[in-house]
Amino acid sequence: MGRVTSDTTATDAAAQHAPEPPGAPPVWQRRLRRFGLPARPQTDVRARLVPAFPESSGRLWAVFGAGPDAAARLTRWSGWLGPLLVALFAGVLRFWNLGSPRKVIFDETYYPKDAWSLLQYGYEGTWAKNANDALVGHPPQLLLSPEHSYVVHPPMGKWLIAVGEGLFGMNPFGWRFMVALLGTLSVLLVCRIGRRLMRSTALGCLAGALLAVDGLHFVMSRTALLDLIVMFWVVAAFGCLLVDRDRTRARLAAALPVGPDGLARPDEGVGDRMRLGWRPWRIAAGLSLGLATATKWNGLYYLAAFALMAVLWDVAARRTAGARHPFRSAVRRDALPAFGATVVVALATYLASWSGWIATKGGYYRDWATSPEGRTGAWTWLPDWLRSLWHYQTEVYSFHTGLTTPHAYQSNPWSWLVLGRPVSYFYEDPKVGQDGCTAAEGCAREVLALGTPLLWWAACFALLYVLYRWLFKRDWRAGAIVCGVAAGYLPWFLYQERTIFLFYAVVFVPFLCLALAMMLGAIVGPPGSTERRRTVGAVGAGVLVLLIAWNFIYFYPLYTGMPIPKSAWHHRMWFDTWV
Repeated sequence: MGRVTSDTTATDAAAQHAPEPPGAPPVWQRRLRRFGLPARPQTDVRARLVPAFPESSGRLWAVFGAGPDAAARLTRWSGWLGPLLVALFAGVLRFWNLGSPRKVIFDETYYPKDAWSLLQYGYEGTWAKNANDALVGHPPQLLLSPEHSYVVHPPMGKWLIAVGEGLFGMNPFGWRFMVALLGTLSVLLVCRIGRRLMRSTALGCLAGALLAVDGLHFVMSRTALLDLIVMFWVVAAFGCLLVDRDRTRARLAAALPVGPDGLARPDEGVGDRMRLGWRPWRIAAGLSLGLATATKWNGLYYLAAFALMAVLWDVAARRTAGARHPFRSAVRRDALPAFGATVVVALATYLASWSGWIATKGGYYRDWATSPEGRTGAWTWLPDWLRSLWHYQTEVYSFHTGLTTPHAYQSNPWSWLVLGRPVSYFYEDPKVGQDGCTAAEGCAREVLALGTPLLWWAACFALLYVLYRWLFKRDWRAGAIVCGVAAGYLPWFLYQERTIFLFYAVVFVPFLCLALAMMLGAIVGPPGSTERRRTVGAVGAGVLVLLIAWNFIYFYPLYTGMPIPKSAWHHRMWFDTWV
């Protein structure tokens, strides 16, 4: 053993106070190892940044008689084949007899007519008071005039409804076509999102299947209202952000140094200083959030929530990659590009959605800037169309915040998750021999915007589960789902005096289905569970899914306006508040 000198003593002291390398275990763990505490196995940081999809054994396909080669191909294709089959099922449900009821139901009195007017004039004109009956008359009549009308929602959703009207005419099938298409595509998106989020094709398809049989989503997919269109763009934005998350983390993983054992190691230079470059999927998310906001203003809450969530994902990615100051690094290198890709892109998209109003001269408030009131003020140097548009937006905001007119079907958001007060879009009570009624007691026909009860009540427990996973297990997937629900739900508690309805909740229904799928996956059992544990869990989860499917079938007549005996209708009114 060599002699201890002042030089070696100084060297040892410097080593003791030297900063720990990224990924080094805490001091207390190193001390406990002297007493036999085993060290954690070295893990590849690449696997932590971008977890791989588990490889399927192909046993499922072998059960159906597929050979080894066919089973391998089907396993590779299942990531798209499964979601497409679920979406096909959802599409058949939504498009079947889409034109029934052949009526203008609930708020279809606004948006389909505004959509047709946009096709004709580029802005919303005025319809005669008896226009609803004339639209479905024999022959139908379009009682529209170019006189502008006051509307309180942006035009994007109505432009999409107008696509179906342009293809199939101004009739119930035409004005519901695009909403049904977007409802079907949203099921496909949820399947793919669930697969990427939970790294399981089965759980992704389960989440999509749950959405396919949710009554509120089903009814809103068959009605020409705006809220389902908002939901579609929100889900699309969420999916784009998930893809962006995986791609940027893969870029970080590829830049990390590799040790002699072949495992990637955290690196401060990569984590703190690497720029993440061009991120087209984040721009696509900003475009989608802009389209959501250009349909209804509640898309703004998702814009704020998702933009913040995306930056926090960057903080976590840099921390995992070895950054010593991940929050500071993310703010310096990621926050400004994220703001541009989401907020700026969304704002530009929102303005572009008003192109028809801007390019024409007949829209409401279009010439406000040239009026005596509009010629005064500090912003007269701005273009007239921009000042007129801004004035329009302020008037619309005043309308929305001051809307307190009582409505028979309004509800408080406290009651939404338990389906306290659904909304009746359409109701008739035909006598025997009328409209397909064969019951001597008479029949009832109703379109009721009611979520599938067992699905929603189970989702209440699933929300508690994902909150637990997020708060106590630090599971980012659960946090993302919580963010999706909170951004669509919590803001409505700020408007306790405003007239609001249960069907606004359709925006966060996909996230309820993702939460329920995650909980069902936990019921089945985590990887490594015993065969008995997974069998019992699969049976329990399967029974719940079958009960939800039965519940949807039971209420199906109330979702589609089918004539059923009055007694059968009463049996489905489980609570007095549903009538």
